[in-house]
Amino acid sequence: MTLRRRQFLQLGAAAIAAATDSPAAWAQVYPSRPVRIIVGFPAGGGGDIVARLMAQWLSERLGQQFVVENRPGAASNIGTETAVRAAPDGYTLLLATTANAVNATFYETLNFDFIRDIAPVAAIVDLPLVMAVNPSFPAKTVPQFIAYGKAGTAKLTMASPGTATPPHVAGELFKMTTGVNMIHVPYRGDSPAIADLLGGQVDVFFGTLSGSMEYIRAGKLHALAVTTVNRQEALPEVATLGDFLPGFEASAWLGLGAPKNTPAEIVRKLNKEINAALSDPKMKGRLADLGLRGLPGSPADFGTLVAEDTVKWAKVVKFAGIKPD
Repeated sequence: MTLRRRQFLQLGAAAIAAATDSPAAWAQVYPSRPVRIIVGFPAGGGGDIVARLMAQWLSERLGQQFVVENRPGAASNIGTETAVRAAPDGYTLLLATTANAVNATFYETLNFDFIRDIAPVAAIVDLPLVMAVNPSFPAKTVPQFIAYGKAGTAKLTMASPGTATPPHVAGELFKMTTGVNMIHVPYRGDSPAIADLLGGQVDVFFGTLSGSMEYIRAGKLHALAVTTVNRQEALPEVATLGDFLPGFEASAWLGLGAPKNTPAEIVRKLNKEINAALSDPKMKGRLADLGLRGLPGSPADFGTLVAEDTVKWAKVVKFAGIKPD
């Protein structure tokens, strides 16, 4: 009797172990300890705010703490490499951004291949950009701006929050599309770039809608166009660049990634919860207040977005000859 009971217990333990080792079982018990979300930028920025909103949502929904860990440096490459080298168990995630797509070409040598080494989990939001000028600038529309630039009566200057940032590459895409020459003037962040645009020291800025919107609404900046395919609810009267340049689109995005080989069931579980957040009215309202739009979809949808943007921005980086400082 004792032997048979022992054998039964051993068989039961083996069955439990086998079940726990299966991907489906991992997803059922996941997460069983805190999860870190690595953000490759300093605390307080737009990406960091979105990461913390999602971390709070996931903590409440999944019963474990999702903690944001800021690892700034090298245009987010330090944080990305930290995630790449982490165990593929779902307990280290990465806030993936447009910078990852740009960096694939901008940096000639990286210790990782973003598309190969990071598994797409979910897109979260896109960050519309807006082409804005000082109200005193002679051109009041995109066609007028293009004509003014091609006339060569003055050297146009284009501000950006840094080399190879989304506003910079969006401006370079505009140059590539229109043939208008603009001298790039990089700053250390959005605030000093906007300050000089307000002061008339630079001519144009392809800034984030969230960062420029209050100045546009106050009449301190004049919006020529948004860079998204569709008009933005926050500035419905502002045209899109695609209205004048068919096919033009240049928005930034944020999403969630995980180290490659993270179990597919865990990826699906996280994707489901992110999509639930993006359909929640309160979360949608908080994102809208930041000038952001949710991007619900599957892991494959996010992977397609990353791959397409990597190819797109590679062409722009090569055309403009953008190099690290």
